[in-house]
Order: sequence, then C-alpha cells, then structure tokens
Amino acid sequence: MKAENENKKRASITYSCYYKQSREGEQFVPDHVLSYQITGTSILSDGNSQYESGEGTFRFIRRNQLLKFSKHPPVDGEYQSLSILFTQETLKSFSLAYEVLSEQKPHDQFIFSLQTNSLLQSYANSLLTYRQSTILENAQMVDIKLHEGILLLLQTNPALKDILFDFNDPHKIDLESFMNKNYHFNVHLERFAYLTGRSLATFKRDFEKVFGVSPRHWLQQKRLKEAYYLIHEKGKIASDIYLDLGFEDLSHFSFAFKKAYGVAPTKLISFQDKSLHSSN
Repeated sequence: MKAENENKKRASITYSCYYKQSREGEQFVPDHVLSYQITGTSILSDGNSQYESGEGTFRFIRRNQLLKFSKHPPVDGEYQSLSILFTQETLKSFSLAYEVLSEQKPHDQFIFSLQTNSLLQSYANSLLTYRQSTILENAQMVDIKLHEGILLLLQTNPALKDILFDFNDPHKIDLESFMNKNYHFNVHLERFAYLTGRSLATFKRDFEKVFGVSPRHWLQQKRLKEAYYLIHEKGKIASDIYLDLGFEDLSHFSFAFKKAYGVAPTKLISFQDKSLHSSN
C-alpha cells in the first residue's frame, strides 16, 4: 500500500490502516464500537487495566469512556482494523423496530472480548469486501449492516442488550474515585463534568468540596506529582511521560515542572545520577 496512513470512512463503518507505523494517543469514546483487529495489535487502557487485541479478534467497547490506545503493526506489515460505530440514533431505531429494551441492570464492564465465531467472521469479511466498492455509500445498506451487527452482538453476548439500549446520560458518580482514576486524560472540564453526571457548575462546586481546590489546580498538581515520582524514582524521561500524564506539549510540561519543583525534569535525572555515582 503506497499511502502511509489511510482512513476510509463509510458513515458508521470505518476501516483504518497505518503503514508500518505505531501510534499512541487517547480518545473519548462517544458511541458503542464493535472492533475487529485485522492485522497488528491494539492495546487499550482505561486507567486501571490494559486490554490487548491481536490479529483476528473482536471486541466491544462501551460508549462514554476515556481510553488511551497504542496501535502496533506486525513485523514488516501493516496495522489494519475495522470499527463499526453504533450511535444512539441507530440503536433507538433498532429498539423501535425490534421492540428490544434495556432492563436497566447495573454494568461496570467497559470493554468486552468477544469469542470469534463464523458469524462474526463472515460479517467482518462482508464489510471488508464492500469497502472495495461504493456499496457502503448507500445509506440504506449501511443501516442494514449496522442492524446486522447489533443482532450478531446480541447473539454473541446477550448481556450486551442492557448496555446497547441504555439511552440514559451518565448518572452522578463518586467524584473522588473517578478523578483519581482519570486525571491523566487531557480533556476539558466539561467532559469530566459530563462523565461524572454533573453540569459544569455542579462539577466545579462538588470538586472544591471534595478536594479543597479548583479542578484545574488539582489536575496540574496531581499530574506533576506523578511526573516527579516517575522521573525521580523510576528513571523515566520527560519526553516519554508528558503525554501519558495529560500535558499537551513537552515545553508546557517542563515549564510547569520547573515552576513547581525548582528544577527542570532533565536536571532532576542528572541530580539522581550524580547521587548514585557519589554513593559508589
């Protein structure tokens, strides 16, 4: 494949290919996703656990969550994946057509590994075949394939019914627990507020009650404290950790770190190295 980065999108059906190039980043997942790993490896992290998906595997990713990802092509090969996004509009249409409703059962799982079977494999193969033509430019065909995907999900894992057809916004959850898990995601306060089931004003008010400081101040101090630990205790370097800790760029991270600790992150490593040498 000549292009180093190809991303072909047909409405809610996305085929991605990264030519011999690993990628890392983070994202907010607004819609449920059925993902098929064609080649290479994908690793997702929700702040607590990592979920690896290898060649030929399927997984279901629940909406309204923050994830970090890393995508790795095989040796001398290309990273390729297929993603089917199920929007709330699509699922509400399906719910009306098939009279399927959620029983509003509590569910704490966010990422599901699906057992590969001939039906899921045939479904993925059909979408890969269609991408070579213009058939998925047809909105009716897209709707048919999305509904087919929902039916297969319900057959593969019936428990997904209570997740797929839960159309409620996030409910109000424990703020302290959520923020301690997700502080390293670089998202706007509005997103944190929504995911904790609060308006922005309520989020800020509740936050100061819990932590005693503003959200922006707490986030920066929390990230810098973790950075200091990783650099001083674990020997990490700034360029390897600043993105993982929610900083947008290296220069901003270095400036904030030096302002907080009186020394640049690179100098902190030097001090640590010197102390090790002197002890020897």
